[in-house]
Amino acid sequence: MSKLKSNEKYFCWCCDYKSITGEGRLAINFIEKLSINRKLYIYTIKKITKNKIFFKILSYKYISPFIGIIFCWFFFIKKKKIIYINYLPLWNFLLFMLLPPKTILGPITGGANYALNNEFYIRKYLFPVFYKISEFFLNFRNEKIIFSTELLKPYLSKKTIKKSTFNYVLNLISIKKKIKKDIDFLIYYREHQNKISCFPYNLINNLINLGFKIHFVGDYFKHPSVQNHGYINNKKVNILLSKSCFSLISNENPYTIFTIECLNNHVKIIADYSFRKKIKFYKKQFLFLNFKKEIIKDLLQ
Repeated sequence: MSKLKSNEKYFCWCCDYKSITGEGRLAINFIEKLSINRKLYIYTIKKITKNKIFFKILSYKYISPFIGIIFCWFFFIKKKKIIYINYLPLWNFLLFMLLPPKTILGPITGGANYALNNEFYIRKYLFPVFYKISEFFLNFRNEKIIFSTELLKPYLSKKTIKKSTFNYVLNLISIKKKIKKDIDFLIYYREHQNKISCFPYNLINNLINLGFKIHFVGDYFKHPSVQNHGYINNKKVNILLSKSCFSLISNENPYTIFTIECLNNHVKIIADYSFRKKIKFYKKQFLFLNFKKEIIKDLLQ
């Protein structure tokens, strides 16, 4: 990670700086590490407009990055050093092409599995092309590149891999003291068209039928026997996780921010057996089973 000079002025752009989202948590951590012994002024969409209508439009994830580019250039012209934190998916080559020179970039994301829908073919056939375009500009502008996970490694050249650091998300590991647990499962749920086919609905229904005490954070999970907490801040999520025994991860990304929070709170994580080769860190905290042939009661005893 680039070291900041205390005598220079920095402009930092974040599309998401909320503690209730993965992107926000990653950004907060990245900025904390950058800003030791110095103060950074963080710009977000919320800070540039108080108009609720404009806020909703500009904060849309495909628009806010380009609003950020405009602000980055404005302050670059004013002789400030530029930091751009998120969103930074590798497929969005326009970001890497249009940002000002020597911009310090936050962790680059992407590479997760996606559902078999209309977008699947775009992601399968076009994204690898976009990755290569982005890789060209990244190598052109950056001496070092930071990736959130290592899911994108198969798409990168040996040259890029050599100058990159991976699994930045593991910087969020901070194991807490273990306390008595009274929640069987705490599960993070998102109703997203690219994630639906990866989510183990049948397994969860079986858990409910077996009488396990199941709580959800995130989107509302429709079932009368579960408890929904909605989108809550990171502090409240950690309180719930500290009381939870198990969680589930879908076949999308093994090391999400929520997974990291599970590890921090001594929560055993259940993953599909086919996913075991992608689990390289903290393997003892993972349990594997075939989600299509769920035999879970004995596993948890």
